[in-house]
Amino acid sequence: MDTQVKPAIDIDQLRINGERLWASLMELAQIGATPKGGVCRLALTDLDKQGRDLVTRWAREAGMSVTIDKIGNGFMRRPGRNNSLPPIMTGSHIDTQPTGGKFDGNYGVLAGIEVVRTLNDHGIETEAPIEVAFWTNEEGSRFVPVMMGSGAFAKAFTLEHAYAATDTEGKTVKGELERIGYIGEQEPGDHPIGAYFETHIEQGPVLEDNHKTIGVVSGVLGIRWYNCTVTGMEAHAGPTPMALRKDALQVAAHLMQEVVACAHRHPPHGRGTVGMVQVFPNSRNVIPGQVKFSIDLRNATDADCDSMDQDIRAVAAKLSADTGLPIQIEPVSNYPAQVFHPDCVDAVGRAAAKLGYSHMPAVSGAGHDAVYMARLAPAGMVFIPCKDGISHNEIEDAKPEHITAGCNVLLHAMLERAGT
Repeated sequence: MDTQVKPAIDIDQLRINGERLWASLMELAQIGATPKGGVCRLALTDLDKQGRDLVTRWAREAGMSVTIDKIGNGFMRRPGRNNSLPPIMTGSHIDTQPTGGKFDGNYGVLAGIEVVRTLNDHGIETEAPIEVAFWTNEEGSRFVPVMMGSGAFAKAFTLEHAYAATDTEGKTVKGELERIGYIGEQEPGDHPIGAYFETHIEQGPVLEDNHKTIGVVSGVLGIRWYNCTVTGMEAHAGPTPMALRKDALQVAAHLMQEVVACAHRHPPHGRGTVGMVQVFPNSRNVIPGQVKFSIDLRNATDADCDSMDQDIRAVAAKLSADTGLPIQIEPVSNYPAQVFHPDCVDAVGRAAAKLGYSHMPAVSGAGHDAVYMARLAPAGMVFIPCKDGISHNEIEDAKPEHITAGCNVLLHAMLERAGT
């Protein structure tokens, strides 16, 4: 009889199977594949059902149990030694934009499954259970609000509010969940979480510009959206002298530039964008009498967002006083900044350092499901570069070695929290 003791596994040497993860990403990307190499797999469509079916099949093949809640969130669980402990969770979403890419969201879900596959390969048992989640309608491209599944889970809005949301054809979230067979029995939020990690492409150019492999994400920027209206007076472009004009567009253009300048005045994470402009009457030979435009301000803390709010309002008040044209700034929506838990942020940083990957602090300018999870449990994120910082685009791309690196960091950060 062979009584030889199997040598203990050195956890520090543990690595995921990058080729297997890449192959899974490419297989999932075939569901809703577009001619330009992207993916169109909108939430709660037949294609979303196919994606969900594939991902849950992979989970079950890896020995995981699958629970679906009433908003269609999926929780794929690998038991631990102590199943009374809340699970260490990772995840993201598999719905895409109409012109989406292969990696946005999908990477975070499949990286979680690869973590479980790797633990299975090496017979490693964790103290706490491991769970991989996919969240319903993160993108918000078919149904509003965005991050719907995680938002309902975190009680940011009611299940009834989410159910009632309709697409452009009048189809409801509840109806579509029922149609594709992904309306479960568990109440959203009746599901403990010990800690949450989300691995994601950066969706911006900072890591690539700094030649870093891993972004250690400290939090997500707060967002303030406004509608701004500048009111002047329409007049004929020819007979009206320059000094006697009430040109709403010229004043608006000045304020639009100040939106960008405001962001520069609140570094390093200030953002200022004007993305929508409406000019009235929008005629070639008429001095514009009214201009409406959007303002998008972002920063890393609510205090910084407050400062930017005060800044742009003061600039607008002075500009109005100097020109005599009324300027109205109306808040549209407010998304608070979310700072991630220091323990999870540090776990990501330690994993990147231990594995020898170049890394840097990062903030997320986009919203993610981790924002809502951070309200419920310690949370953190892992960023990897994407080519030219491009996302929400069919040409979205990431390097296989970066995909592997991010998943390795996720593996070791989760093991630190789950215990071996």
